[in-house]
Amino acid sequence: MKTDRRTFLTGAGAMAATAVAGSAHAQDIIRDLILSPKRGSWNDQFDARASEGGKVATNLPIFSPEIVSYVEQAISQYMGIQGQGGWPMVPATKKLRLGVVDPDVDMLRRRLMISGDLSSSAGISPAFDSYVDAAVKRFQARHGLPEDGVMGAHTYAAMNVSASVRLGQLETNLVRLRSMSGFLGDRYVMVNIPAAQIEAVENGRVVSRHTAIVGKIDRQTPILNSQINEVIVNPYWNAPESIVRKDIIPLMRKNPNYLKDNFIRILGPGGVEVDPMTIDWNTEEAAKLHFRQDPGKINAMASVKINFPNPHAVYMHDTPQQSLFNNLMRFDSSGCVRVQNVRDLVTWLLRDTPGWDRQRFEQTIKTGESTPVALSTPVPVYFTYISAWSTGDRVVHFRDDIYGRDGVEELMLSSAL
Repeated sequence: MKTDRRTFLTGAGAMAATAVAGSAHAQDIIRDLILSPKRGSWNDQFDARASEGGKVATNLPIFSPEIVSYVEQAISQYMGIQGQGGWPMVPATKKLRLGVVDPDVDMLRRRLMISGDLSSSAGISPAFDSYVDAAVKRFQARHGLPEDGVMGAHTYAAMNVSASVRLGQLETNLVRLRSMSGFLGDRYVMVNIPAAQIEAVENGRVVSRHTAIVGKIDRQTPILNSQINEVIVNPYWNAPESIVRKDIIPLMRKNPNYLKDNFIRILGPGGVEVDPMTIDWNTEEAAKLHFRQDPGKINAMASVKINFPNPHAVYMHDTPQQSLFNNLMRFDSSGCVRVQNVRDLVTWLLRDTPGWDRQRFEQTIKTGESTPVALSTPVPVYFTYISAWSTGDRVVHFRDDIYGRDGVEELMLSSAL
C-alpha cells in the first residue's frame, strides 16, 4: 500500500515552521553519524542513540505541553527515518520468540534498531536472544500489545506499518494534542478511546491509570468534554432503546426467561411493572417501554456509575465482566466506558466530598441500596481520540485507529479488527 503522508493532515501549514526546524535537527544528527569515521552504516548509530531514550512507562499525562514537545521531536525523528528509506518489512510467516534461531531474525533486528527499540551494539545475527526479547517487549509496550516477547500476528501487523504512515499519524495527532495542551484543571479525568485507557490527573501528573472498555466500531464512544458531578453507588441500569432493540428483544425471542434471570424489570406508564409474558416479542413494541435492571452483582454497571452531563447519554461504570479488561481488543461496549479498578477512581473523585472516604464507599456497596452521591467539587472529564503520542526522547506510542479517524486503512488492521 503506497501512502502519501500529505493525505494524513490538511492545513499542515500550521506546523510547518516547527517541522522544518525539527527535520533540520534530525538531519544534522544523521549527517554527523554518516561522516563519523569510526562508525558503520548511519542507521546503526542512529538506532544506538535512539535506544538511549527514556522508559516507556511515565506519569506524564497525555495532555501536557511536554507531550506536545516530545511529539514534535518524534516527528523530526520519523522524518529522518523516512528520508533514509524507512524500515524493512519483517516477514510475518513465523512465530519468532526467545531461543529461536532463524534468518528472519536478522530483519527483525534491523527493524527494531531503526525504531530505537534495540541498540546496534546487539549486532545482527539470526539468534532471537535476550536482547531481541527485551526489544520486542519494548515495542509491544509502545503499541499497547501484550508484552510477551512473541512475534505473533498483532505484533507483526503493528511492526509492518510503514514509517511514512507512522509519521502521518504523529502529525495528525499533534494537532489534537495541541488543541488540548492548555490548562484542563488541577484535577481531571481523561479517557483515550483508541488506547482504551483512562488517566486520573492531578497537578500535572498522572496519579492512576485504568484500563477501559470503550465502544464498538458500530456503537462508538463519543468525543466530549464535561464535568463529573455525581457517583451512584449500586446503580439501577436503565437500558437504552438501542440496546432494547438490538439486544434484549432478540434475546427474549431465544430465551423467554432472560429478563427474569438477569433481574430486569419492564416499567410501563407511571412506573407500573409489566409482565414480560404479556408482550409480543416477535414485534418491537417492547422498545417503547422502560427496562430497568435492579442493583446487584450481575447489574450491567455492577457497583458504581459515574455521571457527567452530556448529550450522548453516556457514562463511566463498573462491570461484572472483569475478564474483558484482559482482552487485547477492548472495544466491546455500546458507547459507555467501563473502568478497571473503578473503586480506586471513585475514591479519588470523592476525596473532597465530606463523609465519603473509602470505608463508607465500600460499606455502601455492601448494602445493595442505590445511593446517589453528588461531588462537592465537579471534576472535569475529557473523552478524546489520541492514537499516537510520545512520552520522551525516542519513546513513541501508537495505537490502532479503531474508528478510522486518522484517515488511513492500514492503521486499522493490527489489533482492532
